[in-house]
Amino acid sequence: MERRDVIIVGSGPAGAATALRLAQQVPALAAGTVLLDKAHHPRAKTCAGGLIPKAAALLAELDVELAIPSARVDAAGIAVPGATLDVRGRDLCRVIRRNELDAALAWTARDRGVALYEGECVKAIVRDGAGIRVETTSQTWWAPVVVGADGSGSLVRRALVPGDGGIVARAVMTDVPVDGTTWDGYVRRRYDFDFQGCAQGLRGYAWAFPCAIEGVPHVNVGAYALPPVDGARLHAELDDELTRVGARAGSWKAFPIRTYSPTARMAAPHALLVGDAAGVDPLMGEGISFALEYGILAADHVVRAHASGDFAFAGYERAVHDGPIGRKLARLCQGASRFYGPRGAWWFRLARMSPRAQRIGLAWYNGADGWDRRGKWAALRELAWPRPNEG
Repeated sequence: MERRDVIIVGSGPAGAATALRLAQQVPALAAGTVLLDKAHHPRAKTCAGGLIPKAAALLAELDVELAIPSARVDAAGIAVPGATLDVRGRDLCRVIRRNELDAALAWTARDRGVALYEGECVKAIVRDGAGIRVETTSQTWWAPVVVGADGSGSLVRRALVPGDGGIVARAVMTDVPVDGTTWDGYVRRRYDFDFQGCAQGLRGYAWAFPCAIEGVPHVNVGAYALPPVDGARLHAELDDELTRVGARAGSWKAFPIRTYSPTARMAAPHALLVGDAAGVDPLMGEGISFALEYGILAADHVVRAHASGDFAFAGYERAVHDGPIGRKLARLCQGASRFYGPRGAWWFRLARMSPRAQRIGLAWYNGADGWDRRGKWAALRELAWPRPNEG
């Protein structure tokens, strides 16, 4: 049995960010950390791949340069019940391919001293004395702490963290070469969001993102919804969006997204959760920036636990719920209940009334100019007394 200081299950953005932060804070602890993944990088990952400015800032905090191909977005087309909005900005998002991002992060963590084991499918996770035993297809590991970065269906959560795990949303998507469509979003650096299905009870939206696959311009088309939603409805939304961009239906991929709950458990003795295993944005389903933020926070608490010998991780759970990440996610929960609730039409009417409010909302969501750390009073002041260049 291999004994380690830390076992991280899953080497996507959340697991890699945890490993990278450990390497940044305590290299000796990172040297005793193992990062496990059931696949081999670069591995397929179903995700729209939107990297908002907040995510870019977190990568910079981890001293990681974004050196992979990306499609830049400087505008948003937003269709809501009764109106279509055109929101302009600068560098609103970079759309990347998750197989490239995940590989780059995992390999960077490996280069900084964290042992990366690929092709290690976890079969069992059990408590064993003053730690956790993790059994994979090839060997058995033990550590005083396990970080669950293993996605929406997290085995770490199911094995070690009891209680409420939040709601699991659903999404479907496909990639289509731009040349086979009538869509101009790629050349105009625009992504599109369509919330019109909310008028018929959909608790979500359809999207079209520009992306490049092996250098070829594509449009990533998808649909996302909170429950209750069945596969037929979600695929109908996907087909409608494909029709809108002038594309034919083809192969598609489905994936779950575990959403944040203010009452969700994030930790238990010797175990903590990050990324989709912990819960991400319920309004839009965005997970990359939250994965990175969870990973940084979790690593800091792992460092403290090793220094103190206290592996209860109650402080991590409080830090998530009461800190910046929890406050933002709680507001997104409120947004989801309003826009996707019985009075959604009223909230959409309110949102489309003020272009300035739209810009502030987008800046807050993206974490631009520190907006995601500001309170509601700052937003109200900006609405009432805008800066001269806001107009």
